[in-house]
Amino acid sequence: MGYSIKDYIRKRFFPHIWCPGCGHGIILNNMLRAIAELGISKNEIVMVSGIGCSSRISGYVDFHSLHTLHGRALAFATGVKLSRPNLYVIVPMGDGDALAIGGNHFIHACRRNIDLTAIVMNNRIYGMTGGQFSPLSGKEIKATTAPYSNVDPSFDTVNLAIAAGATFVARTTTYHFNEIKEYIKKAITHKGFSVVEILTQCPTHFGRRNNLGGPVDMLKFFRDNTALLGSKKIKQNPDLIPRGIFVEKQLPEYTEEYERIKKRVKQK
Repeated sequence: MGYSIKDYIRKRFFPHIWCPGCGHGIILNNMLRAIAELGISKNEIVMVSGIGCSSRISGYVDFHSLHTLHGRALAFATGVKLSRPNLYVIVPMGDGDALAIGGNHFIHACRRNIDLTAIVMNNRIYGMTGGQFSPLSGKEIKATTAPYSNVDPSFDTVNLAIAAGATFVARTTTYHFNEIKEYIKKAITHKGFSVVEILTQCPTHFGRRNNLGGPVDMLKFFRDNTALLGSKKIKQNPDLIPRGIFVEKQLPEYTEEYERIKKRVKQK
């Protein structure tokens, strides 16, 4: 059966509440395009989110969904996957949601290699609660909690995920919308813990406070300051932000290993 985006949305909740120019709508659109192209029934999917601008995405999709506590989406998702390993579990998170209060859950989900798809929507700011800096904001960034600029160094989501053991790790931006679709397709079908970081624009808090212009200017920044892994462009300018698939490997998956232990115990 063929599916379209309209098959997966809760139309009664539109128009959405995101600010004009926010990149999260681009991510929602291309995530749904990915799922439609894979031909997955909405009854086969569970979406688990925490709290934040990004986490509102679960309210717009007509899947089984859990809108949970800030930073705890991966913990809830782990429980869902262990109880129903046959389902696709997708976990959209913001940068603070995933790597501040949720950082411990993030690294251990990577370590366990449980079959979840984590989408880190990185706009480098806490948007819903007023523009505080996040672990991905970086130095010299201005925020409500750093009015004279931030001194904290930032995490690199890709390097952190790789070091913690994730078996599929990719990065792209909202400018490169077809990459969003393709990387999410690969992440969903990958057997193991998948991380897709998507650099996205927050013109309301991040853009205004840091004089980055409007949404179009922020999208142009992603176009001009990123490059695909292995490309001529990034070889000539290694300071560019790399995009692409950084890790794609097969290792034992957590729920399958857990079932193996259960069967062995029952046989005894």
